[in-house]
Amino acid sequence: SLGSSRKCFKADQPPKPPCRPGFSESFYTVFVSRDLLRGQSILKGKHCGCGVKFDDCQHSKAVDFESSDPNFSVHPDGSVYAEQEVANLSEPVQFMVTARGGHDPHIWETTVKLALAGHPPSVPPNVHEAWDSNPRVIKFPRKHQRSSSANGLRRQKRDWVIPPINVPENSRGPFPQMLVRIRSDQDLEKGIRYSITGAGADQPPIDVYNIDPVHGKMFVTRPLDREERASYHLRAHAVDMNGNKVESPIDLYIYVIDMNDNRPEFQNQVYNGSVAEGSKPGTLVMQVTANDSDDDTTANGMVRYRILSQTPHMPIPNMFTINSETGDIFTVAAGLDREKVSQYTIIVQATDMEGNLNFGLSNTATALISVTDINDNPPELTARTFSGEVPENRVSVVVANLTVIDRDQPHSPNWAAQYRIASGDPQGHFLIRTNPVNNDGMVTVVKPVDYEQNRAFMLTVIVSNKAPLASGIQSSLQSSAGVTISVQDVNEPPVFPSNPKSIRFEEGVPGGTTLTVFAAQDPDLFIHQTVRYSKLSDPANWLRINRTNGQITTMAVLDRESMYVRNNIYEATFLAADNGSPPASGTGTLQIHLIDVNDNAPVLLPKEAQVCERASPRSRVNITASDADADPHVGPFVFELPSYPPSVRRNWTASRISGDYAQLRLRIPYLDAGVYDVPIIVSDSGNPPLSNRSIIKVKVCPCDDNGDCTTTGAVAAAGLGTGAIIAILICIIILLTMVLVFVMWMKRREKERQAKPLLIDPEDDVRDNILKYDEEGGGEEDQDYDLSQLQQPEALDHIICKPPGVRRVDERPVIAESQYPVRPSLPHPGDIGDFINDGLRAADNDPTAPPYDSLLVFDYEGSGSTAGSVSSLNSSSSGDQDYDYLNDWGPRFKKLADLYGGGDDD
Repeated sequence: SLGSSRKCFKADQPPKPPCRPGFSESFYTVFVSRDLLRGQSILKGKHCGCGVKFDDCQHSKAVDFESSDPNFSVHPDGSVYAEQEVANLSEPVQFMVTARGGHDPHIWETTVKLALAGHPPSVPPNVHEAWDSNPRVIKFPRKHQRSSSANGLRRQKRDWVIPPINVPENSRGPFPQMLVRIRSDQDLEKGIRYSITGAGADQPPIDVYNIDPVHGKMFVTRPLDREERASYHLRAHAVDMNGNKVESPIDLYIYVIDMNDNRPEFQNQVYNGSVAEGSKPGTLVMQVTANDSDDDTTANGMVRYRILSQTPHMPIPNMFTINSETGDIFTVAAGLDREKVSQYTIIVQATDMEGNLNFGLSNTATALISVTDINDNPPELTARTFSGEVPENRVSVVVANLTVIDRDQPHSPNWAAQYRIASGDPQGHFLIRTNPVNNDGMVTVVKPVDYEQNRAFMLTVIVSNKAPLASGIQSSLQSSAGVTISVQDVNEPPVFPSNPKSIRFEEGVPGGTTLTVFAAQDPDLFIHQTVRYSKLSDPANWLRINRTNGQITTMAVLDRESMYVRNNIYEATFLAADNGSPPASGTGTLQIHLIDVNDNAPVLLPKEAQVCERASPRSRVNITASDADADPHVGPFVFELPSYPPSVRRNWTASRISGDYAQLRLRIPYLDAGVYDVPIIVSDSGNPPLSNRSIIKVKVCPCDDNGDCTTTGAVAAAGLGTGAIIAILICIIILLTMVLVFVMWMKRREKERQAKPLLIDPEDDVRDNILKYDEEGGGEEDQDYDLSQLQQPEALDHIICKPPGVRRVDERPVIAESQYPVRPSLPHPGDIGDFINDGLRAADNDPTAPPYDSLLVFDYEGSGSTAGSVSSLNSSSSGDQDYDYLNDWGPRFKKLADLYGGGDDD
């Protein structure tokens, strides 16, 4: 049957490589029975596992398959079926299957070859056909026609399917190398010209293949690389000499046979992985991956992995193994211990040809495996007991240092220690802090200790890690220890039992009154000491304290209304000091709550007021009173006018508004403008009540329609007469006139300054100007003067005896020098220009001043020099020397030439 005779050759699947779209095979070979029935399945698809498999890497179901042979069809699942009955299959049948994705314009192709069962195929399963050194001859198929029995239509017989051409990559030639020969049966009847088209011929890459147009021989022109292009699809054409098509084009499929010419390449040269210490065998550590550019459907691209070496060889040389196909590295033995080996170095080798070391190519990479820490080592204290001491009443001091050893990774949660006081400190006097640098425990006092209550503490300390111990790890016996802390006695200051101490007294207590006894206690019970008292702070200096017993008495009257009393409380601070070594002292505060008594009379408010001269609703003043005492010694107040002088009650009246307010107003219809002192008696509600006679100054003035006091009226009310007002106005006018005169004078001075000429001529101003100086001279010709004139003459008679008016311009005249003007010590700024001009005129008329371009006469140094003559120096050279060349050096060396080049005359 067909099912028993059909065989599907496919290699075992290698580890799944990265997805690449296309057919799983580039060439399928299927053995079938001699007779194929219509509708029979030749290659089953997905369910068989050996059908035409195609993957577009997008998991798309919209893939269209097409067969180049109409006798065979391909279903969407990749199954190949016979569309017609094929009887007496004596020769193999080969056809192309193309696939086109739904969203991808790219077209993929594969070849299906049907061979008769019982005969070996021409191409081994899953191995490309070996390249035949004897080229084949490919003929253009003939079109056979026959009549139809029904209507005379002529049916064309199907074309032949040309088998693919297999060419190995990296061929050494020689090139061009003939592949096949194309010929037409009509080449005997007419001249035929052959050509090929497609990628590799007239399309990029161009000229990989060419064809002899006359004989139809097709050549490959250079070595092929399958990794660049795995297949070529060309079309062969045959035309006559006129370019007319003689044959229908035929498809030529050229497959590049893969050679093992690429080594596996690791994605990284160094891989980093980690595994926890104590991991069980079989634990996945990491994965290494190597890619081979060769065909992964053949042994050339099938990579296998193995471990070459492990460093170090502890605890055994083979702690790890690797999956030869996937590259996964696993642990193979127990005993990983970070404290012994923290890192392993693994050399991994990848070999293609399925790991065949004889034929495969290899490459290596390094895998660094770090052993991560787990908390498998509990912390251990270095001693069973620790000790320390602390002075009493001291806090934030370290009294003991606990050292611990932990072999886990430093500065990790598995290493960091935590200390806990299990017993011995019920009141929480101590706290153990961890030193983050060395993991030591610092026993610190956080609550003062008292020697009189506890002379020593016995603590039990337990140490643990921040991270819990690993499963199966027990705490060590050395994780706990005892800590003995001794308390040192120190001299403590005396303590006031009640601090602050409050007492109550009425104000007005006279001096010498005993208020209380403010005594302190010495907490040093085992030492007998004497306490002495002194006053530390007494703002009002009201109190005195007995030095021996702390009795407090008054030195002055206590006044609740004093500025030193706050909220009826007066505070004083006292010092208690013992005679210990060293002495200690403590302070205590005494608070005296002063009870108010009615000792302050009320005071009238306001002190001044203003009313209109005519009786009206605005001729009234609201008055009240202020009392320094406290309730009930304040309001309600009683306001009344005294009976003397009589004019007070005749002109004014006071009426009560409320308990604290009253109203003062005119009793008569009109009162002259002026200032009136109105006495008012104010009484408080104390027991007994206190009264006070106060004066309020009331300004009476004429008012306008709105009831406001006018300006003239206000002045008149202030007591100024008409003469005083006129005098004030005259003074204001005189002051304004003086200011105006001063301003005019200042403006005139400014104009005079601006009219003054500049101190120098603008043309002589050297700022921002280019000055042209006189030239120094004309060179050597201008220096021919008599040097003897530079000598100081022995006498001045020849100068003095010269007739007047005859004088050399290069000699200083022997006459009195010109007198230059002397600038005053404090010149006026306006006279600076005049001073400079006077000096300029004096300099121009000075006969002793030399001209600008003249020979100046310098003083003669004298002939009595202690230094010898230069001519006395003898030449150190011996023998004759020719100095005539000095004559050629110019006039400057002429004198030297005369002195040294004289010859026999010298």
